[in-house]
Amino acid sequence: MKLTAIHSAILLSLVPASAAFAGGLDRSGQSISAFLQPGNYAEAGFTVIDPTVEGKDIAGNKVSDMGDDYTSPSAAIKVQATNKVSLGLLYDQPYGADATYAVENSVFAEKSVNQGTHVEVKTNNITALVGYQPNENWNFYAGPVYQTVKGQVSLRGAAYGGPTMLGGYDVNFKEDEAFGWIAGAAYSIPEIALKAAVTYRSEIKHELDTSETFGFGTVIRPQSHTEVVTPQSVNLDLQSGIAKDTLAFANLRWVHWDQFAVKPTNLALATAAAKGKAQNLIDYSDDQWSITTGVSRKFNAKWAGSASVGYDSGAGNPVTTLGPVEGNWSVGLGAQYSPAENYFIAAGVKYLWLGDAKAQTGGSPVGDFEDNTALAYGMKIGYKF
Repeated sequence: MKLTAIHSAILLSLVPASAAFAGGLDRSGQSISAFLQPGNYAEAGFTVIDPTVEGKDIAGNKVSDMGDDYTSPSAAIKVQATNKVSLGLLYDQPYGADATYAVENSVFAEKSVNQGTHVEVKTNNITALVGYQPNENWNFYAGPVYQTVKGQVSLRGAAYGGPTMLGGYDVNFKEDEAFGWIAGAAYSIPEIALKAAVTYRSEIKHELDTSETFGFGTVIRPQSHTEVVTPQSVNLDLQSGIAKDTLAFANLRWVHWDQFAVKPTNLALATAAAKGKAQNLIDYSDDQWSITTGVSRKFNAKWAGSASVGYDSGAGNPVTTLGPVEGNWSVGLGAQYSPAENYFIAAGVKYLWLGDAKAQTGGSPVGDFEDNTALAYGMKIGYKF
């Protein structure tokens, strides 16, 4: 069951789109598999997500596809500084949102200004890791995490009370930077390609400079600050050889979404005055659980492939109108070509059945989104030096 080092290195990443369109705002899955590779190693890749999210609003009108395509890049480098100390640097975009409602006869658009509801949230993570390997089996690691967050949201249509309420509301969150931390441990038996790793990431608290306007920009509110806490998470990665040149793998992920909320100051004041209760712009009611499992096989010295199935619970239902999906089921295929023993090119594709969800605003249902899907695909290059 012994595998070459470079083959073992990519078994958990043959399908880069491992967390595409997951629960809450989760995107990358925050893998550290590159850091756990033997010797010196570097990789770079990207994942493209193409969702189709359609439904009907509360009035029975069709809601056209509101899920925007997006691309998520990633990169990592790991250096084995000594026999017992390793250093790593990882980049990804762990959280985000991209959605635009079409200008049509639905409660999510305002035809008078030719605008639909829109959201864009971007994050960047740089994770620095220091690992200590007391022997060939154990690896203990920890380090700081640098994170940036920014976003922009425009609410349009009767779902938000129309122009006299929040149907002409815009908010811009200026990019903020903050720090968190990561820690974990891994155990491996290289002879049988066995590896188990558990990794904890802390929550990260941001204070974003916030600009809010109402009435399509005609009413400008004073600048404020919005607290946003990106959630803590735990990843459990497992792999083991099960036959000659064949390996089984699994990833289990938990993300603490049930206390996540985005509550701009003036939005809260406006909704409290109108409805007697402050309304959040984005919030989630449940934690996210996801699992991906599959097998990978080396066919010859240059080619390997993998197949996987996955489940994501989502982060509660009903959900925000800015991401009306409750988790997903998925199947994926991946292939890897190694022109030489020290580098490879991998590609993967994943098809996702997105969970049906009810969209709500202020606790009131405003739409149903059913029978939606997404296609994710990506590439990765890895190099052992």
